[in-house]
Amino acid sequence: MKRSGSADLPLHYGYVPKWLAERMARLGLAITESIITEYGQEEVLRRLSDPFWFQSLGAVMGMDWHSSGITTSVMGALKKAVNPHAKELGIYICGGKGKFSKETPTELLKIASNTGLNGTELVRSSKLSAKVDNTAVQDGFQLYTHNFIVSSKGQWTVVQQGMSPGNKTARRYHWHSDNIKSFVEEPHTGVCGVNQGPILNLTAAEASATRQGILQLSQEDRPDKMIREFQRLILPSHHEVQAGDVNLKRLGAVLWLSHENQPSDFEGLLLLNGVGPRTLQSLALVSEVIYGTPCRFKDPARFSFAHGGKDGHPFPVPTKVYDETISTLQTAVHKARLGENDKAEALKKLHDVALRAEKDFIPGTQDPGFEQLINKERKDSWKYGGKTVFGDAKRHDDIQLKLF
Repeated sequence: MKRSGSADLPLHYGYVPKWLAERMARLGLAITESIITEYGQEEVLRRLSDPFWFQSLGAVMGMDWHSSGITTSVMGALKKAVNPHAKELGIYICGGKGKFSKETPTELLKIASNTGLNGTELVRSSKLSAKVDNTAVQDGFQLYTHNFIVSSKGQWTVVQQGMSPGNKTARRYHWHSDNIKSFVEEPHTGVCGVNQGPILNLTAAEASATRQGILQLSQEDRPDKMIREFQRLILPSHHEVQAGDVNLKRLGAVLWLSHENQPSDFEGLLLLNGVGPRTLQSLALVSEVIYGTPCRFKDPARFSFAHGGKDGHPFPVPTKVYDETISTLQTAVHKARLGENDKAEALKKLHDVALRAEKDFIPGTQDPGFEQLINKERKDSWKYGGKTVFGDAKRHDDIQLKLF
């Protein structure tokens, strides 16, 4: 059995204010719809199973870029926004934090009854992934949140997190059905109900070796040997975003693209009518979350420069920019459904243009210094409706870096 990855994060307590939670839900839905439109529902599952992409998604949504809170807040926002459209999108999100994690089996069985999927095996997969991370590997982390995301075709991803109060850290585990060969390497058998494509089935006679392997898992002296991780993300304990946390070449190219001399083919982006430079900066980073390749997410902190962070790092959440980003993305998704792909193509091209600009970009020569950039964002925050959990951003003639 294989995990697709894990992430070690500083343990943070706190809450997500309503003004941010609502925006996270809207942006999360628009990003999910964009990915499905461009790549299909299975790509959503693959990306959620990538710890680097998941952390980048949380950062672009305005959560604290490195904290454990990204897990519960992002999954909560996605569940709230995606599930009302689950039948249309073909994506179902179950579970949650604490008592909601225990509702996962009931939710999966209900989904199975509506889709024709094998609910028994989905529940089994959910319980097995939790059992492995909570019991089979004794690493000091006890699970307190478990989300099981399943597609209408039966593929699934698990995002779950454990807490280690002793060293004040959290560990997030990611599982993906494609990476668990014992679950998917044999042809699937149909079940009664409407044909929804391949399903998960461990009850077939051909799966006897798999069942035996699962039974042996708990008896393994070193079960961690069996659970090889493809990726592991380890984030620092410092709260502020530091220059070493981001790829300055990639970040600088985005800032240059949105504020200075755009390349000659920038005209194609004029379809993003009325979008100002600051919103273009956010859209460029959101566009990368949608269209970027896996190697683009090794520095999740960079994506906090789209919409800041709720605790003020690297700067307060610019709610006016956030709303304009959501509106632009929602319009692109709506038009794409009608067969009008101009805006969606413009957003995709925004990422392509940023990639080309990045090739010849030299940090420190074409952009302001890193600290100057953060100071400017904080100084201008009041213009963009800046908010943190501590209150609204105030206008100051001169603002000093304040690390909460």
